[in-house]
Amino acid sequence: MGVPVVRIRVLVVDDHRIFAESLAAALAAEPDVDVAAAGSGPAALRCLERAAAEGRGYDVMLIDAELGTLGPAGGRRAPVPVPADGENAPVDGISLVAGVRSGRPSVRTVVLAEKDDPLRAALALQAGASGWVAKDCSLQRLLTVVRGVLRGETHLPPALLTGVLRELTAARKHRTESEQLVESLTPREREVLRCMVAGLGRKAVAERLFLSPHTVRTHMQNVLGKLGVHSTLAAVALARRAGVGPADPAPTGQALAGDVVERGGQLA
Repeated sequence: MGVPVVRIRVLVVDDHRIFAESLAAALAAEPDVDVAAAGSGPAALRCLERAAAEGRGYDVMLIDAELGTLGPAGGRRAPVPVPADGENAPVDGISLVAGVRSGRPSVRTVVLAEKDDPLRAALALQAGASGWVAKDCSLQRLLTVVRGVLRGETHLPPALLTGVLRELTAARKHRTESEQLVESLTPREREVLRCMVAGLGRKAVAERLFLSPHTVRTHMQNVLGKLGVHSTLAAVALARRAGVGPADPAPTGQALAGDVVERGGQLA
């Protein structure tokens, strides 16, 4: 009796249909690989959920670095986060990596890229990717990476290594600086900042913290000043770099949104 072959289940995620189907067909020719393809981030998440429910989850996802960023007119769209409710909105490849890492940590992700980009490769690794591979690499190279990440390895092209290390070092430095700035805030100002990260406007923050809108405005201005930024959006970006999460959801019936947070770069 022969030894049973341990099969690797791979999900290709790419909104370029011809590439996705061609890659899936090439991988399917391998005796130990089962493969499927998805054309969008939401479709990929549905595939993961369905496979898990059937008790045959995927082992590796191969995700297009530019997933969801090609607009209908051929231009590039800004990346968007993974939808929380399964809607069919486009999803950026690196955002999908982060979503999979959070929801399905046992699934390894490898990013497929048309060109070497140290910054995006570093972002992919920070999001939880186990590898970054050129789309035009050989099938043998891709299979080596797939099998390697299943052994817990991280794969990067040698030409990218120096640039990625530089980006990761810079990211750590920026995070440290951002953390120091956030630590300069008072406890109340940190509460206000967390509300800002949650997307609450001045009126909603006032209701949430039982303060007057005028007092909240003063706190917001102090937060911007101490963080050294000139807009709410910049403050939120800095807060996220420092690891500041949004305020917890308000109790049922309490407002989650008030005035817009920012108009033309100014506090509402």
